[in-house]
Amino acid sequence: MKVNDKFLLKTYIGPFFLTFLVVLFVFIMQFLWKYIDDLVGKGLDILTLGKLFFYSVFTFVPMALPLGVLLSSLITFGNLAERNELTAMKSAGISLYRIIQPILIFVIGITCMAFVFTNNVVPYMSLKFTTLLHDIQAQKPALNIEEGIFYRDIDNYIIRIGKKETDNKTIHDIIIYDHTRNTGYTTMTYAQKGTMEMTEDKNYLLFTLENGFIYDENRNYDPTLKASELPLTRGVFKSQQIRFDLSSFQRQSIGEDFYKDNYEMLNVLQLNTFIDTMSQELSAMDRHRGDELLNRIIYIHRDYNDSLVSSYSITPQDSVRPLTLDEQITKYSYAIQHLRDGTGATEFDLMEYESIASHKWRYEIEWHKKFSLSLACLLLFFVGCPLGAIIRKGGLGIPLTVSVFIFVIYWVLTTTGERMARIGTVSPFLGVWFASIILLLLGIFFIYKASTEAGLSDLSLIKQWFNKLSRFNPLKPTKDV
Repeated sequence: MKVNDKFLLKTYIGPFFLTFLVVLFVFIMQFLWKYIDDLVGKGLDILTLGKLFFYSVFTFVPMALPLGVLLSSLITFGNLAERNELTAMKSAGISLYRIIQPILIFVIGITCMAFVFTNNVVPYMSLKFTTLLHDIQAQKPALNIEEGIFYRDIDNYIIRIGKKETDNKTIHDIIIYDHTRNTGYTTMTYAQKGTMEMTEDKNYLLFTLENGFIYDENRNYDPTLKASELPLTRGVFKSQQIRFDLSSFQRQSIGEDFYKDNYEMLNVLQLNTFIDTMSQELSAMDRHRGDELLNRIIYIHRDYNDSLVSSYSITPQDSVRPLTLDEQITKYSYAIQHLRDGTGATEFDLMEYESIASHKWRYEIEWHKKFSLSLACLLLFFVGCPLGAIIRKGGLGIPLTVSVFIFVIYWVLTTTGERMARIGTVSPFLGVWFASIILLLLGIFFIYKASTEAGLSDLSLIKQWFNKLSRFNPLKPTKDV
């Protein structure tokens, strides 16, 4: 490897890893703000939170790599152009294509690694992340009974504590409403003093109450009695213990099997299997749709034998025999009813067909995204490298602004294309690859501008293309030579 190639790689690799980590940190912070309400107040331990952030980091890598490549390309070549190092290389007879060659080889390696990572690591980490996040979201907030607040998070109980001492265990002025019987009536317990503590296994909350009384509005419930006729029971106690079940507060895992067939949790080979299966289902529905419609049609004539749909026959005598009014009404009602049944069945089949087709589109979109996200690293390099040479500004300010602007455009085009593909407006291929095609055209344009030392304001190339198109007229007759 030549000295120049080593210098360029050293100049590029440092900013690449730095910008990649910065972009990854931004995505993690965005994730934190998005799910902060689902994490706060759940009493989660450090290990659980660490696992969640660890899994989320891997899911953001495919998005952070392209933006890191773009930003580092703008910074590197902007610095080279600003310090006239790029001009010195060109003066030495080194073309722009040869200058970017070592970095291009490095970016191609990043692109291949990105595909392997997206295809193998990301589905596994997405499965772990989604399962753990669902378990956390399903978990109730941690037990936190405050003074003077009616606490309702324990199923079928309402608790109010007038005062808690500094040990967070001794409590005063306690009121407990018990709705466990689900009869519309309640049992109210009041105590002047007590203690509140958890069992060792954290499955139960124990209230040891002192000097209180109990009001029971419905000790012997009788549904035949009116509310005014129900007895009211009042009891007094010196000491009583109430145990609350906290099993609903524990994190209940639904298992990874619930999500393992989701399109985001599959690699390319698995996606191919699902796509082929759904394609066969749709083809079978297309082949048998006509037969099913024909089988639902029941001929109205009284001598028609519907056991063989394809061999029906009507005798001449039956076809000319006049029908009575009652027979006509019966036949018309019978026909209308069966038409309605056939219409409903057809609409149901259509809904099922559209549902399978919609799922198939999602799996196809994910299949194309495995390649498009990886290839975006290479395409954004071809955009950022010549654009940095044209702008001739290094540092972080202008390259960061330009890279964010380009990446936002890319992401908007990608998101729009995917949504259009999901509803069937465009094909999954066009929906996913449309943004990549735009990047490819921009890369070609910027490379041409950088190689010819032309600024972005010089639109001579575009003018030449338009002039050629304007002179081309396929309907114009050719002149004889």
